[in-house]
Amino acid sequence: METRVLAPGDEGIAAAAEAIRRKGTVAFPTETVYGLGADALSARAVARVFAAKERPRFDPVIVHVAEPSAVELLWTEVPPLAQELIDRFWPGPLTLVLPRRRRVPPIVTAGLPTVGVRMPAHPVALELIREAGRPIAAPSANRFGRLSPTHHEDVLDQLNGRVDVVIAGGPTPVGIESTVVSLVEDVPVVLRPGGTPLEALRECVPNLRMAPPSGPSASPGTLARHYVPATPLLLLERGPAPAGGEPVERRACGFLAYQEGWTGFGRVEVLSPSGDLVEAGARFFAALHRLDRAGLSAIVAEPLPEEGLGVAMMDRLRRAATGKAYVGEELVWRVR
Repeated sequence: METRVLAPGDEGIAAAAEAIRRKGTVAFPTETVYGLGADALSARAVARVFAAKERPRFDPVIVHVAEPSAVELLWTEVPPLAQELIDRFWPGPLTLVLPRRRRVPPIVTAGLPTVGVRMPAHPVALELIREAGRPIAAPSANRFGRLSPTHHEDVLDQLNGRVDVVIAGGPTPVGIESTVVSLVEDVPVVLRPGGTPLEALRECVPNLRMAPPSGPSASPGTLARHYVPATPLLLLERGPAPAGGEPVERRACGFLAYQEGWTGFGRVEVLSPSGDLVEAGARFFAALHRLDRAGLSAIVAEPLPEEGLGVAMMDRLRRAATGKAYVGEELVWRVR
């Protein structure tokens, strides 16, 4: 398959929308990460997304709409709390999960009776959905389980020749996937932390709770191992290394730093010199992609404050990590 790379102007979006209508696959920018989209109401089209990503069928995908009123095509009802959250947070990085209508193919929902829907806050994504004239089912535009793409070059690195169209929209502004909230239960549940901070959601939903870490989920991105770079990723631990650690030269490792001050590594990526979690989120996956391409023995990641977008970034790091790292003057000690 030849992948067409299109500019994000009127002609490119029109051609991409035609590909969607013809049951093709289109990678496009959103404010969070790039999505790999297909006609959400066509099981055959969505199956092509699963094939391109090598994604297992038990993992549901999110449906993207261009207008809040479009949810009536997808959900059996829009309860008052859902409408309140839509009015406050859409368009934006918030996915809401509610019972699906029968017209939504089971492949979209992994056979579950619910479907996650959101309205992205990106002009290219919104115009593509409007031009296509139908909702678009779109997981992240990467190989399953790997780092999420926040630039069209990331998409091409993983999916060139596997998808029909890539819209070259440059970097995405938020850089972290959407927060997913289920409204099916009596108490709303966060299935995945993401680009809408939990603190903002709790202003509307004070009793919001986090989903348990195990069991089947109506949200993508909740497997124990996910968002994984090819280079082993280790979470930094403070203090002396325990016995039994594996030594790695410090200069052979990369370092993902929240703020500046780390030296002696083969490459250092600083997420936010000023300690701004929004800035860190926008740089998060792009920095991991650069470290992953640098030919390093390991990536050491500094923990971030678990507030705001830091909650989502730490969720991604924990799912990606293969162990812990203790840093000495010349060596990094890897502990599984």
